[in-house]
Amino acid sequence: MAEVRIGFVSRGDPESINLVRNLVERFRSRAGITIEPETAKKLGFAETRIEDMDVDFIVSVGGDGTILRTIRRMEDPRPILGINMGTLGFLVDVEPKDAVRTLERVLFGFEVMERSRLSTRLNGVPLPPATNEIALLSASPAKMLEFEITVDDFLLESLRADGLLFATATGSTAYAMSAGGPIVDPRVDAVVLVPLAPFKLSARPWVLPAESVIKVDLELPEKEALVVIDGHNVATISKRDHITISRAEKPARFVKAREGGFYEKVKSKLA
Repeated sequence: MAEVRIGFVSRGDPESINLVRNLVERFRSRAGITIEPETAKKLGFAETRIEDMDVDFIVSVGGDGTILRTIRRMEDPRPILGINMGTLGFLVDVEPKDAVRTLERVLFGFEVMERSRLSTRLNGVPLPPATNEIALLSASPAKMLEFEITVDDFLLESLRADGLLFATATGSTAYAMSAGGPIVDPRVDAVVLVPLAPFKLSARPWVLPAESVIKVDLELPEKEALVVIDGHNVATISKRDHITISRAEKPARFVKAREGGFYEKVKSKLA
């Protein structure tokens, strides 16, 4: 059997670093190990940038933010196994006490779950893909924006609101859920559109097909908006700019660590 290659990343705190150290020491004789620079420096190991990792899967020790950071660094994301060192993570499947047992099992084979990401183009120029959501927010606090939204060249809505969210099924349990959007099973390939504090009683969240091409224009010439991707990448737009959102070419990939994990996770974390 060919040697399994594992990459390790962590959020960098002492607890996460210690868990990575224990896992590396346990499995280094049975797998090829690479470690991202920040963690490797603290462990005294050779450093490998995330984007340069040639591995079968990546173990992410931290929370959802660590996983999103890792995915963001890869042009074609490798499968990720998330170990939860946070509290409310929906992308992390494994608790620290189960990390060794889970890796023992994964070394003998694993199933990969693919989840669609969103591609964003600003005036035709690509921005980084979104794993969770794309947020269009007012650049001036407490100032409303006016949007025109078309889906596959059909007008969906013209509305005034504090902003708009376009979330993947993966991101439906993040910002979109807090803003009143539906929880979407990650097996459903869809885009969730959630208006933020709309000034219109009939404005409600939409669930759109993942293959939709969505275009958004600002209608108020004196206003500017921020385009925020997964809470990290930020660009500024105004009336002269055009946003196009569609399904990204490369999905996010996750190691399936357990059966029925999503519903169990929702019940336990949102109870």
